[in-house]
Amino acid sequence: MISMASVTRTHFPTHTHLQSFENPPVTLFENCKSMDQLKQIHAQTMKTGLTAHPMVLNRIIVFCCTDEFGDVKYARRVFDTIPEPSVFLWNTMIKGYSRIRCPEYGVSMYFTMQRLSVKPDCYTFPFLLKGFTREIALECGKELHASVLKYGFDSNVFVQNALVHMYSICGLIDMARGVFDLICAKEVATWNVMISGYNRVKKYDESWKLFNCMQKKGVLRTSVTLVSVLSACSKLKDLDAGKQVHKCVKECLIEPTLVLENALIDMYVACGEMNAALEIFEIMKTKDVISWTTIVKGFANSGQVDLARNYFDEMPERDYISWTAIIDGYLQVNQFKEALELFRQMQTSYVKPDEYTMVSILTACAHLGALELGEWIKTYIDKNKIKNDTFVRNALIDMYFKCGNAEKALRVFDAMLQRDKFTWTAVIVGLATNGHGREALGMFSQMVESLVTPDQITFIGVLCACTHSGMVDEGRKFFASMITQHGIEPNVTHYGCMVDLLGRAGHLIEAFEVIQNMPMKPNSVVWGALLGACRMHKDAELAEMAAKKMLELEQDNEAVYVLLCNIYAACNKWENLREVRQMMMNRGIKKTPGCSLIELNGIVHEFVAGDWSHPQSEKIYSKLDEMIKDLKFAGYLPDTSEVFLDIGVEDIKRVHMAKLVSKVYDREVIVRDGTRFHHFRQGSYFSAYPLELILGDRGGLLPGRAVR
Repeated sequence: MISMASVTRTHFPTHTHLQSFENPPVTLFENCKSMDQLKQIHAQTMKTGLTAHPMVLNRIIVFCCTDEFGDVKYARRVFDTIPEPSVFLWNTMIKGYSRIRCPEYGVSMYFTMQRLSVKPDCYTFPFLLKGFTREIALECGKELHASVLKYGFDSNVFVQNALVHMYSICGLIDMARGVFDLICAKEVATWNVMISGYNRVKKYDESWKLFNCMQKKGVLRTSVTLVSVLSACSKLKDLDAGKQVHKCVKECLIEPTLVLENALIDMYVACGEMNAALEIFEIMKTKDVISWTTIVKGFANSGQVDLARNYFDEMPERDYISWTAIIDGYLQVNQFKEALELFRQMQTSYVKPDEYTMVSILTACAHLGALELGEWIKTYIDKNKIKNDTFVRNALIDMYFKCGNAEKALRVFDAMLQRDKFTWTAVIVGLATNGHGREALGMFSQMVESLVTPDQITFIGVLCACTHSGMVDEGRKFFASMITQHGIEPNVTHYGCMVDLLGRAGHLIEAFEVIQNMPMKPNSVVWGALLGACRMHKDAELAEMAAKKMLELEQDNEAVYVLLCNIYAACNKWENLREVRQMMMNRGIKKTPGCSLIELNGIVHEFVAGDWSHPQSEKIYSKLDEMIKDLKFAGYLPDTSEVFLDIGVEDIKRVHMAKLVSKVYDREVIVRDGTRFHHFRQGSYFSAYPLELILGDRGGLLPGRAVR
């Protein structure tokens, strides 16, 4: 029996009134709007004996299982009091469990039916299968399909639709298509389920083909059809196909719902047609947060971050997806400080970020070298129970390495239960850029042994590891193995790595031959690697040729002129140097002032050479003068071996002095340039931290080496 203790009494028909509804008592439930009212009706019917009427219990169970305010648990308690429930009631309970997304209870009900020899009807399987999750579908789907065949419902269109849906959600798209092709009279709902199924497994070409087939057969398209197909066009970035669907919307006179209009905007945005997207956006009668976010994301992805910000600022409401979209926009144009400032605004707006937001912010921290803020983000993730999956952990690893902290990066790596190729690649590249070349190669060996397939980016890390460790022979072997062992065709970046590897080691002629034999046209990065090597080894003749090639590709690249000047200075070719300087003046090319970043108390400070815009500039330069005096007393002399002839005395003072700073002030100094990290401790330069204690055995990896 059901307890009456929880029933709240309000005014309701008396016993006398109830008697008049006895035959049948259906009208009792017509005005029922809530579970409280239903419980009162139930209590009164129990008092008057009306629960003996099957219709009463049926209506109670139907309300609980189908009404949006219904309580399926209450329905189950009522159901369990019925000695022999009808198939209708079994189906209603199954439908209720599907409604509240508890398909496992629905499956349990079905198997209980079987055990009690209650035969299902044509409604049982649609109610059951349409509530399945991917996991339940994979676990029980084929067994239930066998039951469909056993009871002869395999030709019932509703059951067939349910089977197509079930196989689609669990990724067994070929099974879904097999059932779909057997359906003689396909309704539009059947086509829609199949198209969305192809979208779910990212077979967008098949979605488009099926839509075309649907059109040829003259099947009436609905807005659901068009939304699914537009999604496929968006993923394919197929503008022509998208325009055809848009034309179909107009010709079929389909009422443009908000969902359909959002799908049209998304398609045009994905295809880079922002004008077309804006045209739809501007005439929409109703816009929601998805509409606005799509426009923001479109401008952000196309690099028009100012326009994106304008629309973002106009949004009447913003969710975490909107914030992440605009943050990503700033990341794409390398405005990392602005991205962090937006994250702070997001927090003050009390919008909770998700794991994608966290990855974006960690990326900004990585590029700025903002270790303190990155640490705070890690704590924030743990404290707020944000999904800390492989995607997030990979970003954490990347952040730690790019902030020069290999130890913490490896701790994150060690704690990961699941690792993908991006995890391994992040560690390999991170170790390489932090000077742990041999350890990076050891990690690569472990990656291959773990049966994780490396990709092109992995090999960039491997070749960089060889470069920074001077392992020329190993580099040659790894480069050759890309094709022979891994089936990866080297791209222009890999050839650039080889030129850098050979050039740094002094093999300039071989490096030049690599460029000459490249199967693609070398870019400025490749020629730049050769030019840098010529500077290192003072080969003015080859440098002139490399510089000429670079300037053919990038005439206004000031770095080329600067490097060439430094090479001429190193080779005592003063007349050539003056000619290059004159050429720079004639072309209006100026050396970009040096820029550096430092993080203090979670705030990133940016400094440009000769700039006094920082609010504490006076104190900073005063302290700098004090430091220079201390360093001179300790024997500091600026290195002017690669300085222009007319450089000022003040610029000479700011030439690299990290070694002495680490000694005089007993501080560890980590400097990041464009390619790698440099660690200074106690007046010595270390290519990396000694990682023997961090890495442990790890398959025989060698510890980091201190170099001068």
